[in-house]
Amino acid sequence: MPRTSLVLGGNRGIGLAVARHLADRGDRVAVSYRGGEPPAGFFAVRCDVTEPEQLKSAFAEVNAELGPVEVLVVNAGITRDRPLFTMSQEDFDEVLRTNLSSAFLACKLATRGMLRRGWGRIVLVSSTVAMAGAVGQTNYAASKAGQIGFARSLAREVAGRGITVNAVAPGFTDTDMVAAMPEDRRNELLAQVPVGRMADPAEVAAAVGFLTSEDAGYITGAVLPVDGGAGMGH
Repeated sequence: MPRTSLVLGGNRGIGLAVARHLADRGDRVAVSYRGGEPPAGFFAVRCDVTEPEQLKSAFAEVNAELGPVEVLVVNAGITRDRPLFTMSQEDFDEVLRTNLSSAFLACKLATRGMLRRGWGRIVLVSSTVAMAGAVGQTNYAASKAGQIGFARSLAREVAGRGITVNAVAPGFTDTDMVAAMPEDRRNELLAQVPVGRMADPAEVAAAVGFLTSEDAGYITGAVLPVDGGAGMGH
């Protein structure tokens, strides 16, 4: 049956692919975006996910337009890569506020209605970096590992109420962020992927689609890698 889905950070890359996948299966899809132009074809709400009042307003707008959020995908995220000895406190704090604190705020808002209705699906878009680590990404890795611990703890809290909480862990994915990397760094990362190519965002979206479906009601607290085998053993 069609559900009301909200994709935080749904204006490009993996988030936009997720929004399209959910819409294709018939969901009423809303996306949040912080800047630029919103994607066409979706109910879009401008929102800085680090601001609690903006996040509350976004949920209220979606509820008024499409109905209560039944599927939440937390994809909003940033990087501020640099070695630890040159990383500022703001570099660290901003990444955790955007990637992790926003997940806490969004899930708290979403689960209120899900608990009343006895059904819900939450997926956090983490990263293989959460398990393997990466040079220059102590802040990003900490935020993505935090998402996994958060998801698993919340999964235990709501498991008996018809709500599942899972994470996907994409690896090297063909996004604007990756396109901006120096070519030698891209080649270095690609060499570590057993299948020998980057993921298409639609492949990550398909994993999210499954975890948010009716068929995945017995899967919760899971971390699903979408990384071409790069994270095997982690």
